[in-house]
Amino acid sequence: MKYKIILSFLFITACTQNYSNLNDRLPFNSKGFAYIYNIEDSNNNIIEGKLDQSSFQVVHNKLRPGSLVRITNIKTNDTLVIKTSKRFKYPKFYKVLITKSVANKLNLDQELPLIDIIEVKKNKSFIAKKTKIFKEEEKIHRNAPVEIVTINNISKSNKKVKKIKKEKLYILIAEFYSKKSAIFLKKRITQELANFNHNKLIIKSNKSNKTSLISGPYSSINFMKNDYIHLINFGFEELDITINE
Repeated sequence: MKYKIILSFLFITACTQNYSNLNDRLPFNSKGFAYIYNIEDSNNNIIEGKLDQSSFQVVHNKLRPGSLVRITNIKTNDTLVIKTSKRFKYPKFYKVLITKSVANKLNLDQELPLIDIIEVKKNKSFIAKKTKIFKEEEKIHRNAPVEIVTINNISKSNKKVKKIKKEKLYILIAEFYSKKSAIFLKKRITQELANFNHNKLIIKSNKSNKTSLISGPYSSINFMKNDYIHLINFGFEELDITINE
C-alpha cells in the first residue's frame, strides 16, 4: 500500500500543514535551498531552459509564470518580492531557481543559499506597485558596473578574524499535535525506507506544543540530498529545511 494512502487519515486528523496539496487555495510556502543559475547547467541539460544572468529572474517548477513570490534570505532576512518569469524543471531538491542577480540582491551565501519562498496573493494595486519597484531596481542593476573593486590599507586593520560557525542542516519531515503520530511516522519510515539513514531521525517537541519529526544533522547540502530525495520519492511533496535546530 502506498505511503500517501496509509497516512492520509493520520495527516488530516493529527498533523499540521506539511503537504503543499492539502489545500490548493493556500499560497505556496516552503523553506530550503535556492538553485543559483549557471549557463553550464543549461548546456548540460541539468535544467530545461536558459536565463539572463544580468537580470532579476526567478523560475518555479510549480507556480505559473507571473506568480508573485516573496523570497527571504533565512540567515540575513533580506527579502525580495518578485514575479516568476518562467516555469520549467530543475533538480527537485531545490525550492526555486534564481539568477545570480537575485542571489546578490538577497545577499545569499552561494555555498548555503537558504531561502524561504512564499506565494504572495494581494490586490491588483499591491502587485502593480511591487512590479514598478522591481522594474526600477532592475533598471538600476542593468546600468551598474559589472565589478566594483575596493582597495583597503591592510596594514591599518587590527580586526581579529572570527571563526566561522559551521551550520547544521535538518530536514523538517512533519509537525504533529500528537507525539504518538510522530512516533508512528518514524516507525513507518524506518520500516519502509531501506535506503534512508534512520539514525538521523529525531523526534523533538517545541514551545508551541507541537512535536516535530526531523532528520539530521547534515554538515553539507550534498550529504542531505540523498535522504531528502528518498523522502520525496516516498510520498512527501514539500519538505522544509532548517538550520541549527
